[in-house]
Amino acid sequence: MKTFLVYFLAALFSVSGVVAQTMDQQINVVSFNIRLDADVDAENQWTHRKDYAADLIKFYEVDIFGAQEVQHHQLTDLLERLPGFGYVGVGREDGKTKGEYAPIFYKKERFAVLKNGDFWLAEDMNAVGKKGWDAACERVVSWAIFKDKITGKEFFFLNTHLDHVGKIARHEGASLVLEQVRVLSGDLPVIVTGDFNATPDDDPIQVLTKSDDPRHLTHARDISPIKYGPEWTFHNYGRIPAERRSWIDYIFIKGNIQAQRYGVLTESMGHLYPSDHCPVLTTLTIR
Repeated sequence: MKTFLVYFLAALFSVSGVVAQTMDQQINVVSFNIRLDADVDAENQWTHRKDYAADLIKFYEVDIFGAQEVQHHQLTDLLERLPGFGYVGVGREDGKTKGEYAPIFYKKERFAVLKNGDFWLAEDMNAVGKKGWDAACERVVSWAIFKDKITGKEFFFLNTHLDHVGKIARHEGASLVLEQVRVLSGDLPVIVTGDFNATPDDDPIQVLTKSDDPRHLTHARDISPIKYGPEWTFHNYGRIPAERRSWIDYIFIKGNIQAQRYGVLTESMGHLYPSDHCPVLTTLTIR
C-alpha cells in the first residue's frame, strides 16, 4: 500500500509539473482599442473607464497587449494602474508624445525588449507625423523583438491602427505592414495586433492573409480550437444593433507559434464599457 501511494504521489506531482510548465509557456495576448479620451462620450468618457480598462487586463492575466487610440495621458493612466508593465511606442504626430500612440504594453518581469522601433504608414515610412497617400490621419506602427524570460524564446510583435477612410492608404498601409513584418522579424515567430478598420472580407485583411503570398499572416481565431464570443468587435458603447456590428480588431500570427484559444470580450457594467471596441484575446504558445 505504501509503495502504491509513493508511485501515485510521484505520478501526480509529475503531471502537475507538466501542467505548470505548459502554463508557463503560454502567453495571453490582447488587442485593445481603448478609445481616445473624448468629451462626447459622456458617461463613457475615459475618466470613468480607465480603472475598468486596467482591471480587464489584470483579470484576464494579460501578458502583453497592443493598444490603439492611446493618448499620452491615457498611456500614463494605464501604466499607473498596471505597475508591472512597460511599453514601447510613440505619439503619431511628433514621434514623441503628441497624438495617438499604438503602443505595446508588456509585463516587465516576463519579457525583455531586445530591439524596437516605429514607422509611419506613408510613402516615406520614416517621415515622422506623415499622412500617407489619401489617409485621413497620421498612422503609426510600433514594433519590438521580445525575449521570454521564462522560456528563452524570442518573438516579433507589431501593433498598429489602420486608416479608416483612404482606400489607397488602407491597401498600401496593409501592404507596408506585411513587408515590414518580413523585413524586421527575420525567422522569428510573429504576433501582429491592431484595429485595422476592416472586416475579414475587406481589402486590407485580404492583403494581410492572402494564402499564396509567402509573407501572409493568419488570423489566430481561424486556427484556434476554442473560439469564444460573438463575431464582431466594434459596438460603439452598445449603440450599434448586434446584427450590424463588425469585426475590425485582430490578432494575427505567423511562424512557429500555436493558438490555444481566441475570445472577444464583451463585458460591460450597465451602460459603462471599457471601450467602444471589444478587446480580443488569444492564448499562444511559441514553439
